[in-house]
Amino acid sequence: MQRILATVLFVLIALRAAVAQEDVVWVQIEAQPTLAEAEARARAYAADLPDVNGFSLGGGWYAIALGPYARNDAEQVLQVYRAEGSIPRDSFIAFSRNFGQQFWPVGANAMNQPATNAPQSDTATAASEPEPTPLPEVQPADETPREARASEAQLSREDREALQIALKWAGFYDAAIDGAFGRGTRNSMAAWQAANGFETTGVLTTLQRAELLRQYNAVLDGLGLRVVRDDVAGIEIAMPTEIVEFEKYEYPFAHYTASGDLPATVLLISQKGGQDTLFGLYDIMQTLEIVPPEGPRNRENDSFFLIGQGPDFVSHTEARLEDGDIKGFTLIWPAGDEERRTRLLGEMQKSFARIDGTLNPAQISEEQSIDLVSGLEIRKPKLSRSGFYIDRQGTVVTTSEAVQGCARITLEDGTEADILLDDPALGIAVLLPRSGLAPLGIATFQRSTPRLQSDVAVAGYSYGGMLGAPTVTFGTLADLNGLQGEETLKRLALSTLPGDAGGPVVDAGGAVLGMLLPRSDDTAGRNLPEDVNFARHGSAILAELEKLGIQAQTTDAVNQVDPETLTTEAGNFTTLVNCWD
Repeated sequence: MQRILATVLFVLIALRAAVAQEDVVWVQIEAQPTLAEAEARARAYAADLPDVNGFSLGGGWYAIALGPYARNDAEQVLQVYRAEGSIPRDSFIAFSRNFGQQFWPVGANAMNQPATNAPQSDTATAASEPEPTPLPEVQPADETPREARASEAQLSREDREALQIALKWAGFYDAAIDGAFGRGTRNSMAAWQAANGFETTGVLTTLQRAELLRQYNAVLDGLGLRVVRDDVAGIEIAMPTEIVEFEKYEYPFAHYTASGDLPATVLLISQKGGQDTLFGLYDIMQTLEIVPPEGPRNRENDSFFLIGQGPDFVSHTEARLEDGDIKGFTLIWPAGDEERRTRLLGEMQKSFARIDGTLNPAQISEEQSIDLVSGLEIRKPKLSRSGFYIDRQGTVVTTSEAVQGCARITLEDGTEADILLDDPALGIAVLLPRSGLAPLGIATFQRSTPRLQSDVAVAGYSYGGMLGAPTVTFGTLADLNGLQGEETLKRLALSTLPGDAGGPVVDAGGAVLGMLLPRSDDTAGRNLPEDVNFARHGSAILAELEKLGIQAQTTDAVNQVDPETLTTEAGNFTTLVNCWD
C-alpha cells in the first residue's frame, strides 16, 4: 500500500511497542444496515486499503473495520487515512468487544489474531527519510463512562432535549421530549451506540453526542442554512442561502427565488393591517399557483397557516398579526424531499423573529398582469365555461364539455360542485353544489314554440370569468332544428366565444329556450360561419332533469322586456363553471 507517507511510517515504526503488551483495537470506518451492502462496501475498501474486515454489530447492522492494530498504531492510521480522505471523517477507534461474527473476508477469524503492523511503504526506509513533517493533531481518546456522565451533567435542558429529538429522528426513541434522561432515554442511547459500533453503556460521551447530532443535521448539509436579516421586510429568519437568493420586493412579499437547479422559493410576508387585512391575505393566498388546493389549512383570529400539496412541490405559509403588523413566510420545496423540507421548515420556524419595519405598499414592480398578484401567478382552471341555476338549491345545468377530466369543479364563488348527470351525447351536465347557495335568480324554461327570426340572447362568461360577471350576446333564432333536421337542436344566428358554452339561450322575455353548445364544425369537417351556433332544446334538458327528480320552473307566456332588464335578469341566474386539474 502506497498511501501512507514514508515519514508517517517512520514514526509508526519508532513508536510501536511489543504487541503482546498492548490492547488490540480497530478503526471502524462504516456501518451498513444489510449484509449485502456491507459486503459490497468491504470489497470496495479492500481494493485500496489493507487489513479490511467486516463484523456483525447486532441489531441488523454490520461494521467495516481496519485492523487489528495496537492502540498507538490505530490512532496514527486513523489520523493519516482521514487526512488523505481514504476513510470517512467520522471513523473512530473501536474495540473487539463491540464486534460479533466476522463476515469479511469470507472464512477469516481476525479476532484470534494478534495486532498486525500498520501498512508500510515498499519504497520508504529509515535511512532515506527526510526530516519528519508534523503529523496531524491527534484527537483525544474518548471518555470513560464516568467522564461521560460528568460531561453530560453540564448539559442544559435544551441540549438534552436536542439529543432526544435526534434519537427520535434516528428511530431509537419514541417517548416525550422532556430533557429527562430516564430509562427510556438510556435504552435508546444504548441502542444507538450498538447500531453505530460504540460500547453500549447507555451514556453518550462528548464525541458520541457530537456524532449523533452530526447525523441528525447531515440532512441540512449543502443548504447554506444561516440567519438572514431583511431590514426592509422587518424579518430575521434562517434561510437556505445556497439554494435561494433575494430577487425583489413586491408588496407584501420579499421574493427569494432559486439560485440553482433546486426549484425552491422563500417568500417573506410583511405588511401593516388588522384582522380584515389578515383574512384577506388568507383568501388571496389560496388563489395562487404556489398554494395548491389540496392540503390542511386553518385561520384563527390573529394568524393562519396554509399547506398546499401539489404533484411537484409542497408549500407552507404561515402569518401572524401582532401590533398592527402582519408578518410570516412561505416555503416552497420540491415534493418527495420531505425529510429535508420538514427539518428546514423547523429551523425557519424556530429562528423567525420580527424586527422593526414593514414593506411599503408602493413597492410594486413594473411587471403587472391580471394573472399576477404581487408577482405571483394566480391559480387558473383548466377550463372555464358557463352554466345556469335551475332551482333554489343551486343546481346548475352546463355543457358536458365543462366537466370532462376535472379533478374538481367549482362555481363562480369558489363553491365546489358534484356531477349529478353527464350526458356527452346530448352535451348536457347537471351539477349540485356541495354547500348551500342562494342564487340571485333561477331559470324559467319556455314551453311555447318560439317563432323563427325572433330575438334571442345568450348569457355567459365569454372571457372565462376575467370580467367578474356574465355578458349577454344578442342575435336571432335562425331555425328550430339542426342542420341535419335534429329536433333537439336550435340554430342560432349570433357570435359567441368558447366561455359562453353552457350558458342559457333566452327569448326576448328572458325565458330559457335551451343551452348553448360548444362550437364545432359539422360532421363533414366544413367550417361553419362564425355567427352559426346551436343550442340544446329546453325540452331535452327538462326531460333529463325529470329523470333526476328535479322539477324546474316553466312558462307558456311569451313576453318581451327591454335589453337592460333582460341582461340583468339573465345574468342573475347565469354562473361560471370552472374545471380544475
